Amino acid sequence: MCGVAGMVSTASPDPAAVRTMCDVLAHRGPDGEGFHTDDHVALGMRRLAVIDVSGGDQPVFNEDRSVIAVFNGEIYNFPELRRDLLSRGHRFRTNGDSECLVHLYEEHGEDLVHHLRGMFAFAVWDAGKGRLLLARDRVGKKPLYYRDAGGSLAFASELKALSAIAPGRGEVDPVALHHYLTYQYVPAPWSILRDVRKLPPGCLLTWQGGRVQVRRYWELDFTPGAVTSEQEAAEQARELLLEATGIRMLSERPLGAFLSGGIDSSAVVAAMARLSPKPVKTFSIGFEDAQFDERAHARAVARQYGTDHHEFVVDASALEILPTLAWYFDEPLSLSR
Repeated sequence: MCGVAGMVSTASPDPAAVRTMCDVLAHRGPDGEGFHTDDHVALGMRRLAVIDVSGGDQPVFNEDRSVIAVFNGEIYNFPELRRDLLSRGHRFRTNGDSECLVHLYEEHGEDLVHHLRGMFAFAVWDAGKGRLLLARDRVGKKPLYYRDAGGSLAFASELKALSAIAPGRGEVDPVALHHYLTYQYVPAPWSILRDVRKLPPGCLLTWQGGRVQVRRYWELDFTPGAVTSEQEAAEQARELLLEATGIRMLSERPLGAFLSGGIDSSAVVAAMARLSPKPVKTFSIGFEDAQFDERAHARAVARQYGTDHHEFVVDASALEILPTLAWYFDEPLSLSR
């Protein structure tokens, strides 16, 4: 988890404001920070180092530093992308995944998103065209908020970062409140604040000359696929799970899994155990009330796959951290049964 922030304007942006936003996002990236400023844009990020820990600092640049990017997330297919880009003559300064973005942009423009497998929220500044591109992954795993102020635009990974540079703009959006009361969360493109929006999953935002456009680049295809047999479908599901799990296990940091004992987390742990040369670290959260405690199911899975298992119990003392949790969540969220 990293944090990104920035401002773009037809006038000169305020780099101090971007630094303020990044200070608010410091909990997302304790391993470092980076900034870039020119006549029309100021970009910043806080880094949690996972890939290319020693050399993968951001922002990242293309060869002539005319394309700049800040990035939160992970691009799972970056080794293949990197090999292809190197074969096309691009030069890399780092060994991480974020630098692929600027070179993909050089090759494909905003269509670079179609080449990415991963979870991401990123900004790419094209200094030659005076264009900012914001993108969010297909299902919205990584957050991205923005404020369009007529000629200028500010964005950040969290709502509180935008609030920090405009403390007087805290008016609740009644439409967002209506959606919250209906769905128990605030769906994109709304945020709980009237003047801030979330970039929806699977969407791109472009800013150029003070004008903002948002368009969808992906949506889920519900077309039924042909299945010849239940056995074939089960084998295909197994292959997809193993492949999807495997590409997510590339890391220079220790890996682990949150194990509830349910079907989904148990399947992921089974795949990790099959792919990992050493025991998988698993973690479970339990409750004193047996009605809500799933630790027994998690233990059974941990025994089956020989994991290095760890358990924690949530008790009434957790109420003391509710104000802190509310600060991290930014927006109201219902935790209904």
